[in-house]
Amino acid sequence: MKIRTRKLIGTFGLLALVIVWSLMGMVIAQTPWLAGSKLYQGLFYAVAGLGWVLPAMPLIAWMSRPDPQP
Repeated sequence: MKIRTRKLIGTFGLLALVIVWSLMGMVIAQTPWLAGSKLYQGLFYAVAGLGWVLPAMPLIAWMSRPDPQP
């Protein structure tokens, strides 16, 4: 697969990841046990804000692989 195709697929994949991650974060943030504690809120938002990077790293590495030599 050429790098241009991988980057196109990866772009849509990252977009889907960010949308799903943010929607899940909004749903979890509305739970009563989380809404009642400032400490839990701070920990949750730190994890939710940085947590999407771990699943995105392999996708970005795949996108940036060079084309195979013929």
